[in-house]
Amino acid sequence: MKIGVLTGGSDVPGLNAVLRAVVRTAVFRYADDVVGVRQGWEGLLQPPEIWTLSPQSVRGFSRRGGTLLGSCNRGSPFQQGGVDRSAEVLETLRWLGMDGLICIGGDGSLAIADRLARRGLPVVGIPQAVANDMAATRVTFGHATAVATATEAIDKLQTTRQSHHRVMYLQVSGTQAGWIAVHAGLAGGADVVLIPEIPFRPEHVAEVIRARTEQGKSATIVVVADGVAEVGQRPFLEDEAVGAGNVAQRVAERVAEHAPEEFRVTPIGHLLRGGDPVPQDRILATRFGAAAVRAVHDGAFGTLVTLRDDRVELVPLEQAVGNPRLVELDCEAVWTARSLGVSFGDAPPTIVRG
Repeated sequence: MKIGVLTGGSDVPGLNAVLRAVVRTAVFRYADDVVGVRQGWEGLLQPPEIWTLSPQSVRGFSRRGGTLLGSCNRGSPFQQGGVDRSAEVLETLRWLGMDGLICIGGDGSLAIADRLARRGLPVVGIPQAVANDMAATRVTFGHATAVATATEAIDKLQTTRQSHHRVMYLQVSGTQAGWIAVHAGLAGGADVVLIPEIPFRPEHVAEVIRARTEQGKSATIVVVADGVAEVGQRPFLEDEAVGAGNVAQRVAERVAEHAPEEFRVTPIGHLLRGGDPVPQDRILATRFGAAAVRAVHDGAFGTLVTLRDDRVELVPLEQAVGNPRLVELDCEAVWTARSLGVSFGDAPPTIVRG
């Protein structure tokens, strides 16, 4: 068989590990030919941008960040300069003699894959998302590395907050789901975690800061996900005056109206997408890549490779896209954080003396 593979959407740690697994599984287990498509879906528009892949071309790639093929999260073949060019994608696959295509991407890229699958494209999807916000799978590769990066940032902020007795705000990715904030907050020992799923009240965060000051703990760590909102208000992201990189700054200013402590804000943004993947992400990405090749050989097109109960399974693409995996308010991670005294800004803090 001849299999194509592309990476779409934003880059995440582990993409190259998937590519390596796809190529090696296709070649060594099935004796297939593999073609890489450059720059996401745009690479299948005419003239196509393709690259023959071999085990030699992906040697050592499981440990490298980024993506060998490049990616694009700006365009869709259904809307290229106001023109629907999706038919070109189908024609390109026929012209290149591809028997199947593997699309590695986030919700947007996989939504395109689903639409093309309905038009006859033989495609299998692999989910990627540092925010871990795709409901079809228990976890996405890239998330563990992002949490490790955010946790390292918290660790470093811990030292400077203790030196200067400041409130330190760390802004992390999470426009819809607060998984990075919750997991990194737990790992790094944050005092307050603000996530999109739990609207907060600035006065409750201020109470945490004041309570810690009264106990001689004059420094506080607050982790803020991009998509946070005050109770009864729209998310700060939707306010043009705030901007994507200034959400934590605005949160800090609102809290300072109730507790005027000195604060510093650190948005880490795209750092969460960079760097080499941690072993957990390398393993998951490798499992997904190998499973996708098997799905192509089984003719299981229009499906998405997922992880459920530590087993790699396939689900229909149509069930996977447009269905975010949010932090449930009664999930174990939130329960654990609250049990440790972490505030989510939705209630007055529990004051423990001593």
